[in-house]
Amino acid sequence: MKNYFSVGMSDGLPTEKLSINRHMNSQNGEISMAKRGSNIYKRKDGRFEGRVHVGYKKDGSKKYKSVYSRTLSDLKDKMAQLYSVKSEKAVSTLKLTVYEAAEEWLNATRLRVKESSYANYENILNKHILPVLGREYISALTTSRINEFIHFKLTLGRLNGKGGLSAKSVRDILTIYRSIERYAYREYGIRESNFTMPKTEQRFIDVLDPIERKKLETYLINNMCLTNLAILLCLFTGLRIGELCGLRWEDIDFSACTLSVKRTVQRITKNGRSQVIIGSPKSRTSVRVVPIPSFLMTLLNEYKSFGGFYIITNSSKPTEPRTMQNRFKTILKSCGIRNVNFHILRHTYATVCIEKGFDPKALSELLGHADAAITLNRYVHSSMEIKKKYVSRLCLSA
Repeated sequence: MKNYFSVGMSDGLPTEKLSINRHMNSQNGEISMAKRGSNIYKRKDGRFEGRVHVGYKKDGSKKYKSVYSRTLSDLKDKMAQLYSVKSEKAVSTLKLTVYEAAEEWLNATRLRVKESSYANYENILNKHILPVLGREYISALTTSRINEFIHFKLTLGRLNGKGGLSAKSVRDILTIYRSIERYAYREYGIRESNFTMPKTEQRFIDVLDPIERKKLETYLINNMCLTNLAILLCLFTGLRIGELCGLRWEDIDFSACTLSVKRTVQRITKNGRSQVIIGSPKSRTSVRVVPIPSFLMTLLNEYKSFGGFYIITNSSKPTEPRTMQNRFKTILKSCGIRNVNFHILRHTYATVCIEKGFDPKALSELLGHADAAITLNRYVHSSMEIKKKYVSRLCLSA
């Protein structure tokens, strides 16, 4: 068993938590023990070993370095030298700027996130965090200073100078900053600030009502083309716009009447330049197989083309989401439907499925969500007609 000695501040070493297995008496030529001190124990080979806390591991646990000596006084000298080096390092890390920490964090993050996520992080850093906080020392940023930054973003944070950002946008910015702080803590032991995220209210996203759905379906059927077929497909499968743009003919299983979501098309800003990329879906659960209604399979058979071609373009080059969004807006105008975002089709699909009695878990898998709660909280909207139908079932007790 290792015999732990405790050497306190009187021995010239910083006090740290330690384990003590036996005590010795200084009057008998031995060492007086304290309840707290530095980790020192005597090895079986007769040498003393001292453990010094020198930093933190990536998982946040403490990192130690061991030194050895035949005599206790020499061991204490070696440990004091390590503490001196540690103190010098601590002083240097206090001068770590937000820019320097952000650069290190971003390089480490690049290895574990999608290209689109990395581009988003880089964009937030360069446009919102670094221009304001980049030159400040991360260890000197108090909770009060971060709160000032939050207030600035909420009131004057728009890049065009016309007003503030939404609470959700500011939360996205602060999530990145908090990740940088945590990186600085893991690598250098710099403490994290204790700021509070701005409160957000859940945004209500509308759906197409039955009259609007009928108008849109009628227009798409009577003016059939690849673009209109793709919009109709989205209305009856709930695909995201990027997933729709990335859909190829080879992803359609005409015998099983299903489609496979394998990729997504996105426009990102990388190194200050905008570009279209084709990548993997949003998350692991977004890779999925979705059944297709029979009437849509009939229409798809009429336009069926070469396997490697994208459905919307019928070529080897996909349509980008922004172009699809603009085409959708034009169709809405032609139908006499209010101006809404393409994503309303996904919300409409989810709501109609619930109205038709779909099990929430099954719907969650169809939409590519990891949790049915996400589906119910964000994508399902009960219409007034449904609410009246439920209320009509209420009556006086017999």
